[in-house]
Amino acid sequence: MKRLGIIFLFVTLFVSFIVVWNISYRTGKEEAYIPIENTHPITLIPSETGVFERSKYALDYANMPIDENHQRTLETYYENRAFHGAPPSIPHPVANERSMGEDVCLKCHQNGGFVEKFDAYAPVTPHPEMVNCRQCHVAQVSTGLFRNTNFEKLKAPVVGVNNAMLGSPPIVPHQIQMHENCLSCHAGPSAPEEIRVTHPERINCRQCHVINNKEMTDIGIFKRGGDYVQ
Repeated sequence: MKRLGIIFLFVTLFVSFIVVWNISYRTGKEEAYIPIENTHPITLIPSETGVFERSKYALDYANMPIDENHQRTLETYYENRAFHGAPPSIPHPVANERSMGEDVCLKCHQNGGFVEKFDAYAPVTPHPEMVNCRQCHVAQVSTGLFRNTNFEKLKAPVVGVNNAMLGSPPIVPHQIQMHENCLSCHAGPSAPEEIRVTHPERINCRQCHVINNKEMTDIGIFKRGGDYVQ
């Protein structure tokens, strides 16, 4: 009996060793986990999928002939918005008050082009996948629920003064959300002439143009403060 007890003890120890070794081996093969303390919130880069999805049209935009008599300007661009950054209103009659973009609006606004019916270029939407256009865009002329208010428009950015340095690429003075396709406003004859780019084929816009939604003020000549040892 004593001999059987000793044998049973050794068998138990051996089996325990195998189990512990197996657990240790499997744990060692797993990737180490290092907890990250979220002391500094991370700002996510806005999506730019739209400009890359439509990049195949970049050269087409660059080669499109421009009708000088029907160009859009920034003045009309901003007049069609309640404030800077707001969705543009619909400046023409709407086919149906319950019409959605997939069957109506996108016929003109998905790829742009000149519309003889309205004698104007149709702006290209930066988000054609959002087909419920009337959720954000309202008719400019309405006899329904809307009334005039004393709402004061926000000041729109001025072209030509939003460069960080003389000769540097201009910054992006607006948010990227809902404006993911830069080509829709900055390329082709339907783009306002003041902000129409000369190089739509360079589709990675954020490589040179950085976002700055804050209003810039002139601080004069930059001077370093403090004493420095030469």
